[in-house]
Amino acid sequence: MGLVQKIEVPHPPGLTYRQLFLTNEDLAPVPPEKRQWKGVNFIAFWIADSFNVNTWMIVSSMVQLGLSWWQAWICVWLGYGFAAPFICLNARPGAIFHVTFPVVARTSFGLYGSLWCTFNRGAMACIWYGVQASIGGDCVKVMLRAIWPSVNDIPNHLPESSGTTTRDFMCFFLFWLISLPAIWFPIHKIRHLFTLKSIVAPTAGITFFIWCIVRAKGVGPIVSQPSKVHGSELGWDMVVSLMSCISNMATLVTNAPDFASRATTPSAALWPQFWSVPLGFSIVSFIGIIVSSSSETIFGEAIWSPIDLLNRFLDNSPTRATRFGVWFIAASFIIAQVRTNISANSISAGCDLTALFPRFINIRRGGYIAAIVGLCMLPWNLLKSSNQFTSYLSAYSVFLSSIAGVMITEYYIIRRGRYRVADLYHSGKGGWYYYTYGINFRAYAAYTSGILINVVGFAGATGRKVPLAATRIYQMSFFTGFGISAFVYIVLNVLFPVVGSSIKMKFWEVDLSNYQNGEAVVEGDAVDDGTLSVSSDGKDGRALVVVQ
Repeated sequence: MGLVQKIEVPHPPGLTYRQLFLTNEDLAPVPPEKRQWKGVNFIAFWIADSFNVNTWMIVSSMVQLGLSWWQAWICVWLGYGFAAPFICLNARPGAIFHVTFPVVARTSFGLYGSLWCTFNRGAMACIWYGVQASIGGDCVKVMLRAIWPSVNDIPNHLPESSGTTTRDFMCFFLFWLISLPAIWFPIHKIRHLFTLKSIVAPTAGITFFIWCIVRAKGVGPIVSQPSKVHGSELGWDMVVSLMSCISNMATLVTNAPDFASRATTPSAALWPQFWSVPLGFSIVSFIGIIVSSSSETIFGEAIWSPIDLLNRFLDNSPTRATRFGVWFIAASFIIAQVRTNISANSISAGCDLTALFPRFINIRRGGYIAAIVGLCMLPWNLLKSSNQFTSYLSAYSVFLSSIAGVMITEYYIIRRGRYRVADLYHSGKGGWYYYTYGINFRAYAAYTSGILINVVGFAGATGRKVPLAATRIYQMSFFTGFGISAFVYIVLNVLFPVVGSSIKMKFWEVDLSNYQNGEAVVEGDAVDDGTLSVSSDGKDGRALVVVQ
């Protein structure tokens, strides 16, 4: 056995090179025994996801714009409330046909055209892994300082050019190391980590909430500050604020099929996500508002970062009780950051890299590659050396919204719920998803259109002078990108119909893989939707369906 064969992932014998490029165990439809995510698991997933440092601080930028706390909180409710339906819509194909995002992307962008979208999402997942690990390193630093105050005095032996110190790199590396075991578990089992976090993190958050109110003897001055902006300026500031919430969810909107593919039933990935997303994120942001307001009374300034606030509690010889409280909360934030990195980054990167190199990479290997990239990219240098870095990361929602616009339109309008799952794994020219040499140029025209409408406004966000109209369009970038890409995709499919187009048919979620010579065998009860001629053969609950 040669080296190449040794590093290949397990696969059935006899597959051609073309087949090895399109499938492996983690790309194939999830088997029934691995569909273990119930509704309660999705609720725990979002409760766990909402308790992280970014959500805690998301209101800070809104208050700095001049909004009052309650106006900012309304923006959080609206932003995450708008994001939830998009998550449910894009999760649906994964929950019905049990396939992950890279495979769902093949239905709209083509077998090979989907690789760009997959690479795009996978590359950003690797970058975000490093950024979130850097935040996790800060949590480790606070936790260690609560146990051993001398940690703060560790001498630096790294050059200034490294961008970090011996102490900070040690903390970053410890968090990076702690995260590695979690990557090992498959998606259907990692749900237990989310359940753990959904208990530990809220407990720590509520403890922090009560502790700060007691120390401040009240909720602090921020809750009594009025809005500093009015009229149209107030309106647009609220639009920018709620769009920042949606942008924060753009990655999870796109890769929603990854987790939904493990759902026990389609409904498990629907209503639990629809309600838990706005509720969980709004509660966490409210806790962040009150804690930060209380910090202004305690320390004379509003400290929005919970990590910075915990650090301040350790100044000036704190009591043992204070140190224990800081240790517990910091340790909970470490668990929170590990879970956030797993759900939003390592699993996404694992699924995406699996689709790019299915012969050699599975989800587990892809997750470890993301961890290695996150370490090698030296994320602290990116965050410190470029003031525009976080702006570019936030603007990435423009690209993801255009991808989501095409994918959701493909499923609900162009195909009307109909799939040919078998065609997702072979490159025969007669397949639904072969399009033109494996690329659907309609999807790329729509995707590019959704990006172009926001390009000028994006330039303005990076400091260039642009027309006000372009700025306003960019401020609604998720909706403009999604809407334009969806509209263009519909028009192009009407003008240039694809094989298997079902625009004029009723919505019916069915796999037509066995369709041959006008007939398809469909499991379960066949339903005549006006486009199908149905006759039961009375065998094993199957029906013979003639597609008209």
